Amino acid sequence: MKIAILGYGQMGKAIEKIALQEGHQIIYKTSDSIDISALKKADVAIEFTIAEAALENIKICLEENIPVVSGTTGWLKDFSKAEEVCRKYNGTFLYSSNFSIGVNLFFELNRKLADLMKNQTAYKLQMEEIHHTKKRDAPSGTAISLAEDIIAKNPHKTGWNLSEDASSPFTDQIIPISAKRYKDVKGTHIIEYISDIDSIEIKHTAFSREGFAKGALLAAEYISDKKGIFTMQEVLQNLI
Repeated sequence: MKIAILGYGQMGKAIEKIALQEGHQIIYKTSDSIDISALKKADVAIEFTIAEAALENIKICLEENIPVVSGTTGWLKDFSKAEEVCRKYNGTFLYSSNFSIGVNLFFELNRKLADLMKNQTAYKLQMEEIHHTKKRDAPSGTAISLAEDIIAKNPHKTGWNLSEDASSPFTDQIIPISAKRYKDVKGTHIIEYISDIDSIEIKHTAFSREGFAKGALLAAEYISDKKGIFTMQEVLQNLI
């Protein structure tokens, strides 16, 4: 598979390493504006850039009929626009806030636990995410996905807020998310239900970027010969 990497930072380099090990070709990589003539030679593009650039990068890929996998976070207010472009050009698009296979299994576990806990009113819910100091967005896209999955399962939860925000109106309906930043932390997410007599906690900790890179590559392999809008849940159906 011929791959274009859009965003040649730490994640882009990790994807390149795994892709080459698995026999794929990296025919184009950039952290600048896209060279469309170079992009056209790719079978699929993997996009890990910044929130301000993500939508435009995705649009270019779709307009040029290049299947695109995106893992950039912080731009989802424009997600519907990406879906519109994908449909307009009969393109191929997969987005995930986290491509780690372990995290996506964690998503499934979170949804199951949220369903079990939805009527357990004695428990207070809180979330914590920890990442490296260079991460721009807070809370993380993964934490937001986890919170929104809980809200979808639990009719008593209506939203989330950063717990560091003193102006946030925290109530039993609002999920507090604590976002911490430390040097060289790959990513930790904790969901805890606490009552007066006990607590129930699920946690995912990433030890390296390799898991994210492998998942992104797996997603690229999955969509390379398909049309439509996909999620990691569909990719994982082949693995679970």
